[in-house]
Amino acid sequence: MKGVVLAGGLGSRLAPLTNITNKHLLPVYNKPMIYYPIQTLVNAGIQDVIIVTGGNSSGDFLRLLKNGKEFGLRRLNYAYQEGEGGIADALSYAEDFCEGESMCVVLGDNIIENNIVEFANSFRKNPEGSRILLKEVPDPERFGVPVFDGDNIIKIEEKPKEPKSKYAVIGIYIFDHTVFDKIGKLSPSQRGELEVTDLNNMYLKDGKLNWSILDGWWTDAGTFDSLQRASSLVAETGANKL
Repeated sequence: MKGVVLAGGLGSRLAPLTNITNKHLLPVYNKPMIYYPIQTLVNAGIQDVIIVTGGNSSGDFLRLLKNGKEFGLRRLNYAYQEGEGGIADALSYAEDFCEGESMCVVLGDNIIENNIVEFANSFRKNPEGSRILLKEVPDPERFGVPVFDGDNIIKIEEKPKEPKSKYAVIGIYIFDHTVFDKIGKLSPSQRGELEVTDLNNMYLKDGKLNWSILDGWWTDAGTFDSLQRASSLVAETGANKL
């Protein structure tokens, strides 16, 4: 299994800080934000990772992370996404790197208290389709939201005004090798992007989407409020626990 960290985007909600750097290089307590998703992958036993980034500060990732030796990685690659094509578009840049293997994807502003070892091992036991992580949140309308029929997910809705569950699809996914063919069949959404929600719904339609619930706290760090919350949580309780 390969690891993919998505660290593109303009980070406009964190301007003016992001006028001079990529948001994933901003500090979360005592480490750059990008350190946390990389460590999440490492803790799950993944040694080959690619960073997909973009914008004007992409070279700063290489200066900071170098070859990934600090994390014990076997291989750290970089890819550059031009423009704002969406999460699913960003994933397409990892196709050659994945070499036909499955991939575990972590959005670069996602920070968790514990680890995803059980999540990754569940996929390894049945390495087909996709697996998504869910977390109950107070504001699911900000995220992709699963619609349940009993214990089964029948649909994922993107940022619904009236969420049909209290769960969010957090930015951690595992996809099998068919993901790139599926991305090639996606059409841009109304905002002109290839949406990861549409990608997950394609797996769901094929009956090949599974899910787990994350243990421990989770937060993104893409707004000033969530960035402050992430720093406070890390300072108080730590992150990426084994």
